[in-house]
Amino acid sequence: MTTFAHDRITLTGLRVEANHGVLPEERQRLQPFVIDVELTVPLGVAAATDDVAATVHYGLLAERLTAAATADPVDLIETLAERLARVALEDELVDEVRLTVHKPEAPIPLPFADVAVTVVRRRPVAAVPVVLALGGNEGDREAIQQGALAALRRLPGLVVTAVSSPVETVAVTLDGPDETRPRYLNRVVLGETDLPAPQLLAALHGVERVFGRVRAERWGDRTLDLDLVTYGEARIDDRGLVVPHPRAGQREFVLAPWLELDPEAVLPGAGRVADLLARLRDG
Repeated sequence: MTTFAHDRITLTGLRVEANHGVLPEERQRLQPFVIDVELTVPLGVAAATDDVAATVHYGLLAERLTAAATADPVDLIETLAERLARVALEDELVDEVRLTVHKPEAPIPLPFADVAVTVVRRRPVAAVPVVLALGGNEGDREAIQQGALAALRRLPGLVVTAVSSPVETVAVTLDGPDETRPRYLNRVVLGETDLPAPQLLAALHGVERVFGRVRAERWGDRTLDLDLVTYGEARIDDRGLVVPHPRAGQREFVLAPWLELDPEAVLPGAGRVADLLARLRDG
């Protein structure tokens, strides 16, 4: 049987002018960017029927990529490449995209030919519902969490579907609650992912590091804590990954914002979140 899993459509050298970059002067003048995109598309039906509806309209694709590339400025071409890859995957015929963004006039004070970032993204399959918990008590808590939420929304393989209101709580240490420590700001995030649980947890730890998390003291002060509370109905206890989170059912700052987002929520192996919260508040 013949398959078409490796069919490709390639568009190279798409030139746009935009204001992406970290430096102020990069935001003040238009710079050239060049986009190369390779799509994995099953082309057997298009070849057999000679029907344009059975393939990707690369003219429209070029227009959509140009519109996305010239929209809101970002600091990194990594971020821009991620945005453009998602645009390419909006076409339901596309199984995978390999996309490169070139920045030939990057501000490098040495002779060079090109700077480019390439990302490869696949269409998500078998999405798993996840619950994440955010917390932190150091620095500008709200600004840090808003930055972390933006990073989560851009994370490949994760779709954020809901974010709770913030909840402020006293710091808890190994010796118990400590009113002398800075207070925590907490949120719960609902989402869907096609990432394996270990890979998702590694990505969450990566976001923590970006926002200054240092694991120097257990239950110590931190800028950002990102916990994987649930991963579908999975029960995992393997090499540092424990899901559901073993203390989620004992934490009002997890249960209350989670219940706000989903009144029918269930913590696998423990029961309805509403019942867990009620028992916790009753002591």
